[in-house]
Amino acid sequence: MTKSSNHFEAAHSSEGRYRLLVEAITDYAIYMLDRDGHVTSWNPGAKRFKGYEADEIIGHHFSTFYTEAERAQNVPASALQEAARTGRFEREGWRVRKDGTQFWAHVVIDAIRSPEGDLVGFAKITRDLTERKAAEAKLRQSEEQFRLLVQGVTDYAIYMLDVNGHVASWNAGAQRIKGYAPEEIIGRHFSNFYTEADRAAGLPRTGLETATRDGRWEHEGQRLRKDGTPFWAHVVIDAIRDDDGKLLGFAKVTRDITERREAEAALQQAHATMIRSQKLEAIGQLTGGVAHDFNNLLQVISGNLQLLGRDLAGNPRAEMRVQSALAGVARGAKLASQLLAFARRQPLEPRVVNVGRVIKGMDELLRRALGGEIEVETVVAGGLWNSLIDPDQLENAILNLAINARDAMNGEGRLTIEASNAFLDDEYVRQHDDLAAGQYVMIAVTDTGSGIPPEILDRVYEPFFTTKAEDKGTGLGLAMVYGFLKQSGGHVKIYSEVGAGTTVKLYFPREAATEDALVGPPSGEARGGEETILVVEDDDEVRDVAITMLTELGYRVVKARDAAAALVIVDSGIPIDLIFTDVMMPGALRSPELARRAKERLPNVAVLFTSGYTQNAIVHGGRLDPGVELLAKPYTRDALARKIRHVLANHAQRRVLARAPQQQTHPDALKGATVLLVEDDEPIRATTAEMLSEAGCQVKEARTAEEALKILDDGLVDILLTDVGLPGVSGLQLARDARAARPDLCLVLATGDSGVRSEAALLDAVLVVKPYRRDTLHLTLENALKAQRTAPPRER
Repeated sequence: MTKSSNHFEAAHSSEGRYRLLVEAITDYAIYMLDRDGHVTSWNPGAKRFKGYEADEIIGHHFSTFYTEAERAQNVPASALQEAARTGRFEREGWRVRKDGTQFWAHVVIDAIRSPEGDLVGFAKITRDLTERKAAEAKLRQSEEQFRLLVQGVTDYAIYMLDVNGHVASWNAGAQRIKGYAPEEIIGRHFSNFYTEADRAAGLPRTGLETATRDGRWEHEGQRLRKDGTPFWAHVVIDAIRDDDGKLLGFAKVTRDITERREAEAALQQAHATMIRSQKLEAIGQLTGGVAHDFNNLLQVISGNLQLLGRDLAGNPRAEMRVQSALAGVARGAKLASQLLAFARRQPLEPRVVNVGRVIKGMDELLRRALGGEIEVETVVAGGLWNSLIDPDQLENAILNLAINARDAMNGEGRLTIEASNAFLDDEYVRQHDDLAAGQYVMIAVTDTGSGIPPEILDRVYEPFFTTKAEDKGTGLGLAMVYGFLKQSGGHVKIYSEVGAGTTVKLYFPREAATEDALVGPPSGEARGGEETILVVEDDDEVRDVAITMLTELGYRVVKARDAAAALVIVDSGIPIDLIFTDVMMPGALRSPELARRAKERLPNVAVLFTSGYTQNAIVHGGRLDPGVELLAKPYTRDALARKIRHVLANHAQRRVLARAPQQQTHPDALKGATVLLVEDDEPIRATTAEMLSEAGCQVKEARTAEEALKILDDGLVDILLTDVGLPGVSGLQLARDARAARPDLCLVLATGDSGVRSEAALLDAVLVVKPYRRDTLHLTLENALKAQRTAPPRER
């Protein structure tokens, strides 16, 4: 009979099918042992696991697969004995392959008996569980590490609950926070940690039910320690389920947040203040983010309109239209400036103003801030008195009141702003602290909103008090208005009726002085020059406008579209007198770094920045960095011309001072004179102060007009020497204010623009033109002081 026929016969007999099945299995070692334990059969799975061929192992004792240690302990014989006695032996353990390597095996030995019950041998099945063994070892290691981790955590109480809420485990953090040892709390219900009120309200049950339904429950509230003391806790309960979704219990994590809650309570007022700061900063970021591009657009429009106006000179109708368009540009620039100013906090800078003009100037800002659904009406009485007020802070106060009114009207209604003269009599002022009877300028802001209930009317000035929703206001609006009024020597009064609306009246003391004129550009034609200017601007249209303006002013112009290209031009050797660069530039090289590198290569080059929004590139702490010159966009041709001359003059002045000899004659006329030196450029101020000291002067220094006015108020000053181009309030305006306050004061204006001579003459001030030398400065101050002393007294 052939082999194929034998295979066919085997396949069709019961015994044959069984044999074929065993021989086909490779994942299990299946083989037979005789009564003494000798191998009598061998399948492919056994060969794969053990490594022996059938003819190598059949006839050998199965103890060959055991380790030396187990053979020494007679484990193989014990296995056969147990299988013979009970019918089955099952174990897991290490086994040895032919090559001596070990593997983890699951072994089953079944006794095989004849029909008469006589022991014939054993059937042995072995499975390689090495991979499972390794996985289990890793799992045990992971579980042990997790257990150690949980036990090692002391800042959190981490423990398990059974399905009914009884404590099933307890870590060191739970013991520290709650005060219970494991044996004291395991098995007890977790509601022991809750207050009596929370237990009565069913809060523990709610926590478990929510975690069961949603998988998680999170809560903050008071809990109790073992000693009965309460603490604030942040609690998370997670439902634990098996692979089939059956609920096994809960994992509970508790953190003691008592210190945090106490800190939050202690810092509540400061936190509310911070919220306001964050809101203002957010407004600044929101408006500032678009201000640069918006002001660039305005610069293109404004610059081209100015150039067009020169081309259309002599055509009155066309000139009128250009001026009308320029007025629109000015309003756009004002709007951007007001929005940016709204996000800043500034000290008071009081000016003599007519509040009617301030209110009328706010019309566009108010309408935009309040929306189209609120009707805004302004009523300004004739013959309105002046008042000494910080105009910027006045605008902020009115804007705050208008926004409050908008919210009270739910975005729809009528807002009326009135300004008139008022007199507060003795009877009225007796009812209010820190208020003097007399003449006042009154501003009334009236809305048609919901009104303020009488029971809270007395609290509306309290900082952080608000009736708005938590995310709708800080409660600082009226508090700021109140503080501003008090600081200005004024008074605020609120009249309100629920359902009818509210009127807030602001009273500012009358000021007899004439209204301060807005600081405008000096009269006279703006001068140009013949210097070489490198214009660095990434906006093509803005760059073209600037180049055209500068070229018309007589300058030689070189251009670059970014800082890297500008540095290449600097390195080329082209003589450059001034770099006129935008602050916000694309690319890796920023404008301040361009300025620094350019000055390293060209020590005599001056730098003028321009921008509609500087961010933090050249402004820190709300002030320009020392030595930085900035021309804000959008700028006019005259403003550009005067700023260029100012920067070049200051730069030339620094070079002259650096070259000046150390010893000069000291004019006797200046000895003992007190000079108030006002100069924002640090090197110029320091060197000029030294020159004045050498002349025998007592020098007082200030960087801004505001600082100078405080010094003038506090002490004796003979000479005011001020730079014209100060940041903020100009030197010209400072001189006007100083002349009004001190008619006998000697005024000297330092400038690189001789176009301000007419303004200087009106103030009886003397000009010293930058760059000046030491002897020039001494002589100018000496002549100015002599002229002042011989002049007839001025009327106040």
